Amino acid sequence: MVALQSIRIEGHVSAGFDAVRDAFAENFSRRHELGGACCVYGGGEKVEERVCRYWPEFAQAGKETITVRQLLAHQAGLFAFDEPVDRSVVADADRLAVVLARQKPAWAPGTRQAYHAITLGYYESELLRRIDPQHRSLGQFFQDEIATPLGIDFYIRLPESIPDSRLAMIARPSLLAILRGFGLRFSLVAFNPRSNIARALMGSEFPLDAQRIYARNFEVPSGGGVGTARAIARAYSVFATGGRELQLRPQTLQALSAPAIPATHGFYDECMLGDGVMFSLGFMKRGPVWSFGSEGSFGFPGSGGSLGFADPRAGIGYAYVTSQMGTALTGDPRDLALRNAVYAIIPPA
Repeated sequence: MVALQSIRIEGHVSAGFDAVRDAFAENFSRRHELGGACCVYGGGEKVEERVCRYWPEFAQAGKETITVRQLLAHQAGLFAFDEPVDRSVVADADRLAVVLARQKPAWAPGTRQAYHAITLGYYESELLRRIDPQHRSLGQFFQDEIATPLGIDFYIRLPESIPDSRLAMIARPSLLAILRGFGLRFSLVAFNPRSNIARALMGSEFPLDAQRIYARNFEVPSGGGVGTARAIARAYSVFATGGRELQLRPQTLQALSAPAIPATHGFYDECMLGDGVMFSLGFMKRGPVWSFGSEGSFGFPGSGGSLGFADPRAGIGYAYVTSQMGTALTGDPRDLALRNAVYAIIPPA
């Protein structure tokens, strides 16, 4: 165990939330935390339309019937690229759009679910460029319409103005920790470069920069976000409490809180090789595998144990981030300890 006296813990804890502070401290002494943060805040277009209505070039290679809802629910069969895609392609939105448009679904769209770990962000960004009158990328749209109005430190396109000194490096788990956490079966699959999950994660390293920790002015919308727990929790809290600050429509919030709609073959995920992970409108939904928040909650976990979500029923936005990647596939023990402490304190919804 690590002596707590040797660990510097800073921050603010509201009256009555001492148990959350204690759980955070115990993450260092009992759960091998290296560095982390936790924050809790209290307080569009028709998705049934076909993607090609907004993006005509998308209607090729068997994608003409894919709806926006299916794409955002990881049901389009477009979880990986069929051709090499390097950083130069990703950095050029027009070139990337051509590659995206000619991809062929792995199976009939809408029939199966597969975690579009990296590709979904690219498809979302190009779809947004087609819909937005200013033709902004997802990173620029997020900065203009969410981050700046809320005054939060979160970036999908990290600017030059953020110095390296403000960026935390991510410590990867050891091979032994991976085998213990993922299990032998999933580990063998994940290390097979031809497996669905390995192909889905190709390009996840693009945001990293050997000299500057993270690349500047470069967008990988799915997996390349950089920010603080306070920023993530603040953004989700707006979605959990009516969306007034961002002028969100009630219909939008109702759609986000609605139950996920399964693919024809259900919620079995062809990349994660498990049943019960639910996606809807770009978010993960509370379900039997990930039971975060209350009924109607929506958010997303991050690689290594981080998690952010909105809980409209409880009226909170929650976020946990860490600089020591964990290996739990369905809820990191450090995050779970904090969430349990939070929900033991807040009034039942």
